[in-house]
Amino acid sequence: MLKIEQLYKTYIRAKEFNALDNINLDIESGEFIAIIGKSGSGKSTLLNIISGILTPTSGKIFLDNQEISSLSDDEKSFIRNDSMGFVPQSTVVLSTLNVLDNICLPFFLSKREGDPIGRGKYLLNELGLEHLESSYPRELSGGELRRVTIARALMNYPKIILADEPTSDLDVENTKEVLGILKEINKKNNTTIILVTHDLTCLDYADKVYTMISGKLVEGKSI
Repeated sequence: MLKIEQLYKTYIRAKEFNALDNINLDIESGEFIAIIGKSGSGKSTLLNIISGILTPTSGKIFLDNQEISSLSDDEKSFIRNDSMGFVPQSTVVLSTLNVLDNICLPFFLSKREGDPIGRGKYLLNELGLEHLESSYPRELSGGELRRVTIARALMNYPKIILADEPTSDLDVENTKEVLGILKEINKKNNTTIILVTHDLTCLDYADKVYTMISGKLVEGKSI
């Protein structure tokens, strides 16, 4: 489903260094992958390149046998909106929109047919947020905001969810709740999930675990 071949991302500061160093990865449809590693190891860079937000220095990424790493920015944006859901590290929502409107927002970023309000209300119910439909972000707890970002990521029926440290600012109870929601989505919808984290609690929910060390990716828990 997702194939990464010889992926590099090189930066130059005082000297040249590889934020990603020859990454090779095959992910099957419906897998739940956890990538652990210390801050600065390259985890978020990898997610941003998979999503098309960043461009690799070299290497290829294939989604359903289509090379997406060589597409134009507009083409990458369409695939990101149509086939991927992103759960960011911080709960980025629009303060001027209520919960339902925040969840429905991705629907309107590309021309498509459907019922965004019906879909949004369905997701509200699925994630236990139906009573917060008309509330605004400032009125929500951290755990509720994270569920809103997950619902928003699901709006366009994504094939893949990319989750960047989704439990980093949550307490133990909310961490278990968010991870349980992601696992349920993974199993119920056969949605592929790639989660990067430094929280070892997340490993119990993953089918496979990888470790990122100074831009290199190795299979298994190595920290």
